[in-house]
Amino acid sequence: MGNCLGSQASADSNPSHTNPSITTTAPSTSEVNFLGRLSHPNLVKLFGYCWEDQELLLVYEFMQKGSTINHLFRRSSAVEPLSWDIRLKIAIGAARGLACLHTSDKKVIYRDFKASNILLDGNYNAKISDFGLAKLGPSGGESHVTTRVMGTYGYAAPEYVATGHLYVKSDVYGFGVVLLEMLTGLRALDSKRPSGQHNLIDWTKPFLSNKRKLKSIMDVRIEGQYSSKAALIAAQLTLQCLESEPRKRPPMKEVVDILERIEAMKQKPKESQAISTHSTAHRHGHRPIHHHHHRHHSSLHPSHHGIN
Repeated sequence: MGNCLGSQASADSNPSHTNPSITTTAPSTSEVNFLGRLSHPNLVKLFGYCWEDQELLLVYEFMQKGSTINHLFRRSSAVEPLSWDIRLKIAIGAARGLACLHTSDKKVIYRDFKASNILLDGNYNAKISDFGLAKLGPSGGESHVTTRVMGTYGYAAPEYVATGHLYVKSDVYGFGVVLLEMLTGLRALDSKRPSGQHNLIDWTKPFLSNKRKLKSIMDVRIEGQYSSKAALIAAQLTLQCLESEPRKRPPMKEVVDILERIEAMKQKPKESQAISTHSTAHRHGHRPIHHHHHRHHSSLHPSHHGIN
């Protein structure tokens, strides 16, 4: 899993940075503060920083494959769809990164977990980037910290949006949203989808606990690559992460363990699976949903500046 260690040069990048990159935004100071103390294989490395013309310039490691959203949502003949195995690999890597933050000496709450903040190297190893909104977790026996609501609509936990109360497990909710995007291949929010389907969580939650219904929302591009049992366990984990009450969500270390168990599950032989899939579809008159794709990104706050 990798150790979460203190280091002088460590981990993170802006979601748009896919080259050795420079960012000049105000949260950069916050990033240096966190990243100077943490080092982990699933956190993007900060190579260095300097001041120039009253701007703090940060230089990050090169991530060859860029952001996960470029591979998960883009429909193009030039972009190969992410396989089931690669999606699991990315989810496990990102989960390990979050677990590192949550179990560090001073629990770090990432606060803006989403697919665009998961960068990929040449081997699809996932690394969490952009720590501009990260915040130290509660101390002194407190369950949460209270802060101005910032982040991204569709990924922010409901208790945080409603009250400004930020829990370590608020990050777990965001992870659940991304896991749901990986299962379905659809964005968390998309106003171009039919009425009632704009919000992916509200629309698909009733499908996640039923094996037959689950198949109708799974990404058709990975059909035949996973067992129904593996998909159902992943869907049940997603539901747990999306619990409305923070205390009911699993800790990230438990999420990592479950994802690793799913990864270890062997796929049925393709021939027998193809027969099974065909007969099941025929019996139930089942057809996959039609996926509409549209980019929709809405911030809770117009800027990442002014972190409390």
